[in-house]
Amino acid sequence: MSEETVTPPASDSASASAARTRRVWLRALAVVALVVLGFVGWHYLVELPAERRAAAELAKQRAENARTIPDLKLDLVWIAPGTFLMGTPAQHPVVRWFYEMREKLIHTPDPADKWSDHERPVTWVTLTKPFWLGRTAVTQSQWTAVMGNNPSHFKGDDLPVETVSWDDAMAFCQKLTERERAAGRLPNGYAFTLPTEAQREFACRAGTTGDYAGGLDAMAWYVANSGGTTHAVGTKQPNAWGLSDMEGNVWEWCADRWGNYPGGSVMDPTGPPSGSPRVHRGGGWFGAAGGCRSAFRSFEPPGARLYSLGFRVALSSVR
Repeated sequence: MSEETVTPPASDSASASAARTRRVWLRALAVVALVVLGFVGWHYLVELPAERRAAAELAKQRAENARTIPDLKLDLVWIAPGTFLMGTPAQHPVVRWFYEMREKLIHTPDPADKWSDHERPVTWVTLTKPFWLGRTAVTQSQWTAVMGNNPSHFKGDDLPVETVSWDDAMAFCQKLTERERAAGRLPNGYAFTLPTEAQREFACRAGTTGDYAGGLDAMAWYVANSGGTTHAVGTKQPNAWGLSDMEGNVWEWCADRWGNYPGGSVMDPTGPPSGSPRVHRGGGWFGAAGGCRSAFRSFEPPGARLYSLGFRVALSSVR
C-alpha cells in the first residue's frame, strides 16, 4: 500500500507564517527599543552631566574673572572663547510663502522678520580670545563721569546714555582706556572698545539658538511694555551669562561696518574693511519684538545721534 502525503490545512500554514512574521517584528522592535534606550541612557547618564559640568565650570570662570570699575560702578562680565552659528537660517520656501501671503492679505508683516536677508548666509563663528562685556549699557552717570556732559534725551543717572554717535562712543572707550590704564586696572594687551557684531551676538545668545535668549517680556523693554521711554539699566531679567538689556531698552553700537556675512566658517570676524555705516544691535524701547531678536541687525551712519541708540563697552584684546 502506497503512503499518502498529508498536506496541512491552509489555515494552519498561514497561522504559522503570521507567527513567524510577528516574532521577526518583535525582535526588530526589541532591537530598536534597546538602541533608543541606549541613546537616551547615554544622553542622561553621560552627555547631560558633562554639559552641566561644563556650564558650571564656565559659570565659575565668569565669577572668578568678573571685573568692575568701582567708582563708576561699571561691571564687566567675562566671556569665554567659543563657537556659535551667527545669523538666521533661511526658512523653508512654503513658510516664507505663507508670511508673504499673510502680509499681502492682511497687510501685517511677519512680526519676527524671520526671513531677513540681512542675517544670512548663516556663518559658523569661532571667537578665539576671551573678552569682557559691560553687564549693562553705559549709563548717564558713567558717561558724565568720563566725558563731563550728558547728551541724553531721557534724563536719569541710571538710564542708558543715548543720543550718542558711534564716534562719541569710541571716544568714551578711548578715554576709559586711558583712565583705567593710568590707574593700573587694565589687563595686559586689552583696551576698551565697542564689541564686534560677532561678540555681541555670541554674548546675547548666551548659549541659546532660538529667536530670543529667553522670555522677551521678562528680559526686554520694547514697544509693548516700555511706556514710550527708556528704563533704568539692569531692571529686567539678565540672560544666562548675567548680561542685562541685551534685548531692548536702547539699541547698541557695534564696532563693525555694515556688510554681508561671509558664510562658511570664520574666526574672530570684524566686519568689512571699508564702508561708512556702522552696525547696531539689540532693539529698543520703541521697537517691535522682532527687532529684539538675537540675530537682528541694523545700521546708521557713524555720526548719527538718536535717542533710541546707546552702547555698552567691551574690554577686548588688541594684540
